[in-house]
Amino acid sequence: MHFIDSIIASVGWYPAVFILMTLESTVVPVPSEFVVAPAAYYAASGDPNVWLVILFATLGADLGASINYGVAYYVGRPVIYKFANSRWGHMCLLNQEKVEKSERYFDDHGVVATLTGRLIPGIRHLISIPAGLARMNYWKFLFYTTIGAGAWHAILAGLGWYLHSFIPKEELEATIGAYAEYIKLVIIALVIAAILWFVIKKIIKKQ
Repeated sequence: MHFIDSIIASVGWYPAVFILMTLESTVVPVPSEFVVAPAAYYAASGDPNVWLVILFATLGADLGASINYGVAYYVGRPVIYKFANSRWGHMCLLNQEKVEKSERYFDDHGVVATLTGRLIPGIRHLISIPAGLARMNYWKFLFYTTIGAGAWHAILAGLGWYLHSFIPKEELEATIGAYAEYIKLVIIALVIAAILWFVIKKIIKKQ
């Protein structure tokens, strides 16, 4: 959190949100809930603007995801795995198992995985890698990424705005952490329900 606070203090809310969400969507372990939610918490007092927070967070996520996509598209699986298993990869909390998990999710759910994957912890920042490896159409990838990232950031912004009404600043970090865990569980349940709906709909259509 000190790293996040120092960036915000140096460049201001909007550039900080953009930079941090760019990093979060690559392989740098920046927790988005401790960036977007606090920004919305302060936005409830009038500064920054909550809609601009969501916008810059989503643009940052698009850039970070595009970097992952481009690297995977051009360097291929062996290099990705080599980095994931390296010391630098481990410093970014990355390993081959996590990359393979994101690949399986993408293989199982196709292009829609770039949307739903943006909402799932542990997959959110890596789902762009299998999209690049599969050479998915970039504009389709960017479209789904924008929707998924925008939805996630809107949820976090809503949390921060809501907490402003009754949580003092000194308790904000701990409260966001507690609420974020519940939000992740609810989102996972919703994503599973959405996937089941798509599968059932596809089966019915075939029949």
